[in-house]
Amino acid sequence: MNASLPVAIETMRATAARVLAEDAQPPTADELHTLTLPCEGHLTLLIPEVLKACLGRPDDDTLTAGALKGVVQARTRLDIVPGMQWSRQVAHAQRLARSVDCLLGHLENLAGKHT
Repeated sequence: MNASLPVAIETMRATAARVLAEDAQPPTADELHTLTLPCEGHLTLLIPEVLKACLGRPDDDTLTAGALKGVVQARTRLDIVPGMQWSRQVAHAQRLARSVDCLLGHLENLAGKHT
């Protein structure tokens, strides 16, 4: 973990990578639930960290603007209820994982760190 960032970046990236792996077998319903819940939890932790990292930055800062757009998108994705159809649940898990990856990137960029 990057000691200067308050979240477990490697753990979060690994979770997102499992969901987004192109060569992975399609998850079972239980596996899908096991992958979706951590992504939701990661986003719940990441959103306030990204917002905190944006504080005090110039209004016209492009990194801040991009990070705030990522936060809005992540919040929107967290609010979506995918329904009962398995393919929609898989797509929802993938969107959450992409938001985890996105917010981690924004957090690292705002902190000037790259892992």
